[in-house]
Amino acid sequence: MILKKTARRAAVALAVPALFLTAACGSDTKDGKDDGSKTVSAEAVAKVSGKFGDEPKIDVAKDAKAPDKVVVKTVSEGTGAAVTKTDIVRLDFAGKTMKGQTLGSTWMKQPGADPKAARMQVVQDISQPGQMLPSKVMESLAGKKVGSRVEIEGTAKALIGEQLNPQSGITPQDGLVWVVDIVGAKTFDKKAEAKGEQAAPAEGMPEVKAAGQKAATITVPKGEKAPKELKEQILIKGSGAEVKAGEGLVAQYTGVKWEDGKKFDSSWDHGGATAFPIGVGGVIPGWDKGLVGKHVGDRVLLSIPVDQAYGKSQGHELAKNNLVFVIDIVGTV
Repeated sequence: MILKKTARRAAVALAVPALFLTAACGSDTKDGKDDGSKTVSAEAVAKVSGKFGDEPKIDVAKDAKAPDKVVVKTVSEGTGAAVTKTDIVRLDFAGKTMKGQTLGSTWMKQPGADPKAARMQVVQDISQPGQMLPSKVMESLAGKKVGSRVEIEGTAKALIGEQLNPQSGITPQDGLVWVVDIVGAKTFDKKAEAKGEQAAPAEGMPEVKAAGQKAATITVPKGEKAPKELKEQILIKGSGAEVKAGEGLVAQYTGVKWEDGKKFDSSWDHGGATAFPIGVGGVIPGWDKGLVGKHVGDRVLLSIPVDQAYGKSQGHELAKNNLVFVIDIVGTV
């Protein structure tokens, strides 16, 4: 899934050590059997200070012993709706080992980033395998309210299990602490799509045929050279909220190469609508530039030149291609 992998690679820059694989598994506790990683109500070892929305301070006493089960503590409770197991969430996080090694932070600004720009937060289906955060950390957020700050801690064995990367230098008995701020959470219909009469393609733009519930057919005009600048057209105008930088965007998409018109990816090939941070460098520049400012319900056609696609991703299979996307914006979180 090309775009999602791109978002994941960009987000991975926030995590210093490679602690777990992106295909991390969820809890193996079944039929009441405790596999040693069951979430329990117990006294947290770490002390967390700071307000929701601000980077937390995590202090751990030198003689503290990490709990051998996953411990979850609500540091401060929000007033929003409770997170469900089917939600897509947007969140901030900071993590460290109990020895002081950083596990990453969304408050960590990237080199050269505008200090006033929105941060890249984690945007993820709570039921998906861990990407930036272990699955057990994500699972611990179910039932917590939006606006809450949650502390999750335990040994690496309890939190990560077999997915622990030995090259990280972290042993199974080392203590880990994550502090998560739940910024937003919503459930979306994976089969949602833009509705309305579709406009004809503008001069020089590809033709789009969207049959519904499957990848769109995009036909690149014969003999037309790929634009050297980003070109965009709203094919269906939605009436929803404006998309803002820093939000989580939920969308259907299909992408083809301008050079031969061949499809290389579609959300419809991967179960439907997907989510990612927008306007913060989490996806290719053409998406950030072309989708911020659009509205929920829009169907957007983007013709993206190489330098705003994967041209700067050395070794990428699409590094030399101009790309065309049709994107249905079905929601934000």
